Formats: sequence, structure tokens, C-alpha cells
Amino acid sequence: MIKKRYILNFPPQSGDKPLSYQLVRDYDIRINILKAEVYPGKRGSLLLELQGKKENIEKGVKYLTEHQVICEPLDKRIHFQEEKCIDCGNCTAVCFAGALTMSKKNWKLEFDKSKCVVCELCIPACPLHLFEIDFR
Repeated sequence: MIKKRYILNFPPQSGDKPLSYQLVRDYDIRINILKAEVYPGKRGSLLLELQGKKENIEKGVKYLTEHQVICEPLDKRIHFQEEKCIDCGNCTAVCFAGALTMSKKNWKLEFDKSKCVVCELCIPACPLHLFEIDFR
């Protein structure tokens, strides 16, 4: 079993289809909704964590794309300008998910994208504005 996080962008016409139910029933994928921006009759976005067999997740993502849902792995949507970071640690104070931590060995900032839940608290916490999250 693996876990993968995706941002899904839904077109307006997909609101009447039980797409997440199909993922559970037909592909044996567990779904955890981490963030949602849904507007009836308009586009919607979900940040999902999918858990299941690798091949089932791949088939499930293919199913979604066949229904005009844009599926993008989360790590492509989080931008951190690590090379400009001064390792002040401000962002670690607000990161409740534990994605941002300070290394105890060298006091350098460490960013684990796999733990990020896109809460966006790091954005105002960073004095150099080094975080950018594209949820749309």
C-alpha cells in the first residue's frame, strides 16, 4: 500500500457524478480529503490523499482524467525557494503537519513535501516570502 497526494481540479459538469465513490468501490482506494474548494456550478479543487496499491491508484487517476478531472501530484504545486532560505525557522512554528522542521545536526530547514497538507500558514510566516502554493 502506498499513499499519494493529488490536487484534483473538477470541471463544472462533473458535480453530479459520484467520482470519489467509484474510486473506493471500483479501485479499492482509500480517500482522505485534506482540503476542498468547491463552488456549485463552477470549477472545484480538492487536495486528496489516496491510499492503495500503486496500480489501483494509477487506474483510479486514469479514470478521473477520463472524466475531465485534472489530476496533478501535490509536489508539483508547492514551490519553496530553498536556495534563498536563511534557515530562520519561522515557518516551522506554524507547520502543524510537521512538513517543515529544523535539522538537529546543522540547524538547516528541512521540507518534507509528503507531509504537507497545504494549510498555507508557511506563506505569511516566511519573512522572505519563499513559499508559493498553487491550489488552482
